Amino acid sequence: MNRIRGWPVTLAEGPVGLRPLRLRDAVALRETRVRNADWLRPWEPTHPEMPLQTASLTPYIAMLQAIRAEARHGLSMPWAVTYNGVFAGQLTVSAIVWGSARSAQVGYWIDRAYAGRGVTPTAVALAVDHSFFTVGLHRIEASIRPENRASRRVAEKLGFREEGLRKRQLHIDGAWRDHLCYAITTEDVPGGLLARWRRRRDDVSGSGPFSDGAPQQERP
Repeated sequence: MNRIRGWPVTLAEGPVGLRPLRLRDAVALRETRVRNADWLRPWEPTHPEMPLQTASLTPYIAMLQAIRAEARHGLSMPWAVTYNGVFAGQLTVSAIVWGSARSAQVGYWIDRAYAGRGVTPTAVALAVDHSFFTVGLHRIEASIRPENRASRRVAEKLGFREEGLRKRQLHIDGAWRDHLCYAITTEDVPGGLLARWRRRRDDVSGSGPFSDGAPQQERP
């Protein structure tokens, strides 16, 4: 078992928090995903263990058990996103590779009720900084459907580079979908991504919060 340095960990910036997913999150996870089914469906990978709409808790408990096991083996860091302590979504740094790569994927989704408050970019910045400067990763990618303009704006605001199109990368909403690869490395944010995001947020402090927009797909 290869545990990740700095995991488990709880992180926070203002009202936005990241904490490790717990089995007892199954109820909040079910309620949030059912209520947001139409909001999430166009961007979510199609896999039965993570249903968008079901009355049963069993699939959610099974999913949480599986991703917590991955975390124990050093393959992922699955967080609940919170806003003022309330469950608001999920963010996972997954597909962690060590050796000469030291890379991972970031995926997330947010409750539509919390869109427009800067929750998503803040949560991603927290996760990226922890992954780079505590865990020791070098590169983090985000795969986003070209049609998901709101999520692309989040990546671009944070300074992720667009690196090209991956044809038919993931099965989403009933078909194999193309994705744009966005990436960021430690060299891009020597002072930290959160610090850069704070500066950008402060530069427009008179114009209201950045919109979170549509969710970026959670990696399976």
